[in-house]
Amino acid sequence: MPLLEAGARGSAEKRKNCFTCHNQALPVIALTTARARGLAVDAENLRQQLDFTVAHLARNRANYLVGKGQGGQALTAGYALLTLEFGGWASDATTSAVTEYLLRWQKDLDYWKPQSIRPPSEASLFTMNFVGLRALKRFGTEEQKERITQRTAQVRAWMLKTPAKDTEDRAFRLWALHVAEATPEELRRAAQELLKTQREDGGWAQLSDMASDAYATGTALVALHQTGVLSAMDAAYQRGLAWLLAAQRADGSWHVKTRSTPIQAYYESGYPHGDDQFISITAAGWATTALALALPTVPAKP
Repeated sequence: MPLLEAGARGSAEKRKNCFTCHNQALPVIALTTARARGLAVDAENLRQQLDFTVAHLARNRANYLVGKGQGGQALTAGYALLTLEFGGWASDATTSAVTEYLLRWQKDLDYWKPQSIRPPSEASLFTMNFVGLRALKRFGTEEQKERITQRTAQVRAWMLKTPAKDTEDRAFRLWALHVAEATPEELRRAAQELLKTQREDGGWAQLSDMASDAYATGTALVALHQTGVLSAMDAAYQRGLAWLLAAQRADGSWHVKTRSTPIQAYYESGYPHGDDQFISITAAGWATTALALALPTVPAKP
């Protein structure tokens, strides 16, 4: 957790006008999940990350209202709203503008597609459609309700006829179908596709010819838990947790090798592993979330 906090803080300081999924979204998701389990977090840093995310979106509010986005397009916008959701942010004019953008962007397609292909998290159509649907469900306005229902049905139909190709696809296809209120049988089939690819060592791999890693294992466990498929006490979940704990470095980090070609100037964010720091902090966010979900929730103080 301290490394996630340092990575979020450092990235915001180095990239003053640029929200990132890896250094804002995933740390916030992990830290708020841990906080709900009674673990102490840096409250001021967390507030700053939420303010930073909102400021990034607010700068683009006029563009959102006419269907134009920012760098990263709908994936970045969707992850930003996911960050605010986990942070407990209330709906406001900015979140409404972003959902309007999501309803207008690529509306001639049956699904949203990412602007760039940077595996694993920016290569999957299912990841893109999970964050898009989740954003509409959480922050959509009453005026947008009919269009949200139509868009959700459209994306759900596309997902049901589109096969998943790798762990990223399988994890986020399951989670997106859950958001889209697919039938229990449809969810069961999607969950089985993901569960049957768990390795003998307890982890998941990004691709069939790769070894288990913290990114694939973390996303699989969180998706299976958050969709109600696995409890933290189920054997498959426990095996995944054991793999994550064994793979964690002595400094508290996880190291995952990047598969993406860099598109931005290198900078040190505060999370270790050099050229691999962005996929590694993303992996750590999912892994930390998976670990935290195994702890009992603590009632909020009045």
